[in-house]
Amino acid sequence: MNRPVLVIGAGGQARVLVDALTLSGVEVVGLLDVDEAKQGSGVLGIKVIGGDDAVEEYAPNKVFLVNGIGSVKSMAPRRKVYERYKSRGYGFASVVHPSAVIARDIVLGEGTQILAGAVVQAGCVIGENVIINTRASVDHDCRIGPHVQIAPGATLSGKVEIGEGTHVGTGAVVIQGIAIGKNCVVGAGAVVISDVPDGKTVLGVPARIKES
Repeated sequence: MNRPVLVIGAGGQARVLVDALTLSGVEVVGLLDVDEAKQGSGVLGIKVIGGDDAVEEYAPNKVFLVNGIGSVKSMAPRRKVYERYKSRGYGFASVVHPSAVIARDIVLGEGTQILAGAVVQAGCVIGENVIINTRASVDHDCRIGPHVQIAPGATLSGKVEIGEGTHVGTGAVVIQGIAIGKNCVVGAGAVVISDVPDGKTVLGVPARIKES
């Protein structure tokens, strides 16, 4: 990475990212957070330098941004941050923790984050602004759309497709060849054995669609 980075957000996800970045030798010049109570504090020795407006002190061609907004269910807040700064001309750095195992031929979209202990196997294509979280496993030839989170400990078997904006919860398992639509939620610990339509929440073992 040939530029220093600014991290957007100063919560738990941002802390994990600062750790991964510094372990990789990347210069983190500061964090930004709209919460005034956090401004002036530090995260792993890196100062929270201000709110959203502080990014304007850095020209888009001088820094990369790192999206430190996490997801519990909805990816909308994280996506909103990404699109806001992209519209201002800023680029987002991808972050790969040194302990992650990734195949040589995978395709990573802009701003993708692959965190500690995660595994991504051959032939995978991962969209922009995706989180492959701690110890998640993504097997061969998966296709993951933009603005997706694969939460800690989740497992995708081979040739799984995950649609844009979907959250796959902690410890969930998706068996081979399954397609999960856009803006879905796969509950923590669910085992998905059949395709999931757009906009649905699935829970349980085996996973079933939650009725509204």
